[in-house]
Amino acid sequence: MAKIIHMMIRVLDEARSVTFYEKAFGLSVAGRFAFDGFTLVYLSGPDCPFELELTINHGRTEPYTHGDGYGHMAVSVDDLAAAHARFVAQGLNPGDLKGFELPGGAGRAAFFFVQDPDGYKIEVLQRAGRYL
Repeated sequence: MAKIIHMMIRVLDEARSVTFYEKAFGLSVAGRFAFDGFTLVYLSGPDCPFELELTINHGRTEPYTHGDGYGHMAVSVDDLAAAHARFVAQGLNPGDLKGFELPGGAGRAAFFFVQDPDGYKIEVLQRAGRYL
């Protein structure tokens, strides 16, 4: 059976991106590999083996465009209101807290969105129901 192990995004500034993901989600560098022309940085956290791979293309100065294919990455947290307050206090500019009832009485989804320094959207969900 296949196992999803990481997701890759291209970023302009390694330090800025690593700092954002450390502050926002407690991720730290699990591996860093420099090659001719690009560097790969793998970020992970203690609660999940899934990794976020940052690709830094050397010499790139223009922001990446996300086109119409990228939607968002999602993470779940134990206390959504506390996470939102922490994001605000750290100047990470989260969106408003939102929620909706899931179809068929499957529960309620509570969430907010934040964007990383390169404009990638991240949904932060209350850990409950299917969003464990």
